[in-house]
Amino acid sequence: MASVEKVKGPASYFPSIEKTYGKPVAHWFALLDGVAGRKHGEQVAFLKSEHALGHGHPNALVAYHRNHGGAPA
Repeated sequence: MASVEKVKGPASYFPSIEKTYGKPVAHWFALLDGVAGRKHGEQVAFLKSEHALGHGHPNALVAYHRNHGGAPA
């Protein structure tokens, strides 16, 4: 029997982000592409102030985007 590996780290928030905000994570990554030159905290603040996300969700999106160069494969 094959075991399913549990998603860890920032990507573990993706299902909740999609359910809560009604948009795929690719939508948020596209927005982050537009502010790629900003610091981590500035990108989080952008998602919070301009798009009304909480704090944990934008932090997870920014962390993943910065560490993986965009959306998951």
